[in-house]
Amino acid sequence: MSINDLITTDDGALGGAASSRLRDLPFMDLYIRIDANGRGMARYRSPARDYSNNWSRVLPDCYRGECRKIAEDLFGSIDNPDTSYQYDGVRFRLSYQKSANGQEWVILRRIAARVPSLEELTFAPNIINYLRKLGQRDGLILISGPTGHGKTTTSFSLFADYMRRYGGVGISVEDPVEYQLDGPVGDYGYCYQIQVDKEEDWATPLKRALRWTPRYLLVGEVRTPRAAEQILRAATTGHLVITTIHAGSVEESFMGLLHLAEQAIGHSANFMLAQGITAAWHQTLSSSGPFLRYVFTEENNNGDPIRSLIRENKIGMVNSYIDKQAARLDVMRGVDPVRGQRL
Repeated sequence: MSINDLITTDDGALGGAASSRLRDLPFMDLYIRIDANGRGMARYRSPARDYSNNWSRVLPDCYRGECRKIAEDLFGSIDNPDTSYQYDGVRFRLSYQKSANGQEWVILRRIAARVPSLEELTFAPNIINYLRKLGQRDGLILISGPTGHGKTTTSFSLFADYMRRYGGVGISVEDPVEYQLDGPVGDYGYCYQIQVDKEEDWATPLKRALRWTPRYLLVGEVRTPRAAEQILRAATTGHLVITTIHAGSVEESFMGLLHLAEQAIGHSANFMLAQGITAAWHQTLSSSGPFLRYVFTEENNNGDPIRSLIRENKIGMVNSYIDKQAARLDVMRGVDPVRGQRL
C-alpha cells in the first residue's frame, strides 16, 4: 500500500469486491449538494494519479441514496464551514461553500482511520532513516506541496514516529482535527490534539500549547501572521515543529512563511527562520509514488549555506543549492538522478 492509498482510504475499506456502500467507493473527495433544490446531487474525485484520466466523475446512481442522507443530515446544521464529519464509520474533513447561484455544496475528503507508518509511505529506506533522525533535533520541519498530495499524512507519520521512538509530549493544533492520535503513543510518548475554534486566531492556541512544554508540535497549516510568528518562536526555543504550507517549491514555502511572519515581527523573521529551519521539502504524488525535493541544514551550524541564504534574503538561490545537494548525494548513493527516488 502506498501513500496514494493511505491518504484516500479508510483502513482496508477499498480492498475487495465491488460494493454499493459509499464507504467502499474509491474516492479522494466527494462533492455533495445539500440545498433543498438539488439535494443529493454528487460528484467524486478519483484517487488515481494518472493525469490522463478525468479525476472528477459523476457519482453512480447506487450511491445517491446515501448522499441524500448525508445532505439531509448536514443541511442547516453546519456551524463551522471547515470541520470534520463522520458517516458510516468513516471520518471526513468537511468544507462548506455557497456558490454565486445560491447552491450549497460540501466537499468531504476521506481521512484514514489510522496514522500510517513511515514505511507505508513508500519512501526509500535511506530517506526514511534520514527523516527518522530529524526527530532527535529541534527546529522547524516545513512540508510544502499542492492540495491532496499527502502533506498532512507525511506530517502525522513523522509526528507519531517521533513520539513512539523518542518519547515526550506532542501537541497538534489543527482545524479541523484529522487523524485521531490523542493519548499514549508508544511506551513513552503522549499526544494532545487541539481543535482551533472558528473564531479563534491560530496564534492563541499555539501560544497556549507552548506552556505545556511539548517536545513536538504539529501545526496543521500556516495560515496567519501571528501563527507564523509563534511557529518560528517555538522552532527557536527548543521544540521540534512540524507544519505544512501550500507552495509550489521549497523556495516558495520559505517566501510564503516569511511573508506571513514579517507582518507580525518585521524583518527579524528572516533571522528567526534561518536560526530555526531544520528541514524543508516539497512533496508531490504520482502513479509511481512520492517525489520530494528537499533541503536539510546542519545542526548547530549558523554558517550553513541555507541559513545564510535566508538571512541574506537570497531565497531565490535555494533551488540551485537543492539541485547541487541532491546530485552530490545521488552520486554518493549510486542512484540514477533521473530514475532514483529523491527526498
